Amino acid sequence: MLNIGCHLSAAKGYEAMGKAAVKIEASTFQFFSRNPRGGKAKKIDPKDVEGLLKIMKENKFPIIMAHAPYTLNACSASEKTRKFAFEIMKDDLNRMEYLPHNLYNFHPGSHVKQGVDIGIKYIVDMLNSILKPEQTTTVLLETMAGKGTEIGRSFEELKRIMDGVALSDKMGVCLDTCHVYDAGYDIVNDLDGVLNKFDRIIGLDRLKAIHLNDSKNPFSSHRDRHEKIGRGFIGKEAIVRVVNHPKLCHLPFFLETPNELSGYAGEIKMLRESYMW
Repeated sequence: MLNIGCHLSAAKGYEAMGKAAVKIEASTFQFFSRNPRGGKAKKIDPKDVEGLLKIMKENKFPIIMAHAPYTLNACSASEKTRKFAFEIMKDDLNRMEYLPHNLYNFHPGSHVKQGVDIGIKYIVDMLNSILKPEQTTTVLLETMAGKGTEIGRSFEELKRIMDGVALSDKMGVCLDTCHVYDAGYDIVNDLDGVLNKFDRIIGLDRLKAIHLNDSKNPFSSHRDRHEKIGRGFIGKEAIVRVVNHPKLCHLPFFLETPNELSGYAGEIKMLRESYMW
């Protein structure tokens, strides 16, 4: 079965997200750990969490994923911003233990002209200060498009971060189709080559999730603008090849396309009909 879902709003609570996912026939979903622009998170309601866990069990959801706010920049030139990132992630990972054995994804951040080496050091330092042996959550680095001074535009940069983390077994990667295409990895014409490169540099066993997005911009544009499946430069056929690839088909797929629930439902239905396994 294709394990696919979309990004849902947590504004109405955890159980409401579970009900929304079931309504559109998703088998997983992603949500922001708090307001995408950061700030204080909503207090955890144990009954609300229990409601979601029940829905997940009844509908056989294998895994879900939280996404850190976009304002989390662990490698900023500002010490205040780095401290904010530390506090947000530490709190988020504590909260994730209410939903054990799931995924937490974040953008590595932008080094803001300090240089990649310094940026990676800051990210590694933060992770080494936060990750705990007893945590059940796997933390994912997201592949980035490479706009500005973003870190994570290459598999090599992600590898350097993971190599520096002491508890590397708590780490993985989320591959975003729009981002890698915009970064210069040709998943349209050479998906096998891209996956082989990922395997050589990082290892496909570290790939834990995929963001399924078409791209509004052409190959290697370094722009990062998502598009609905089949309406961008990646195209429906290439996205279908991604979900059907024997090295990827077992992973959870998360749609982040510019859609409302009805649009996500249509994309999920289309991709399920195209699934060969």
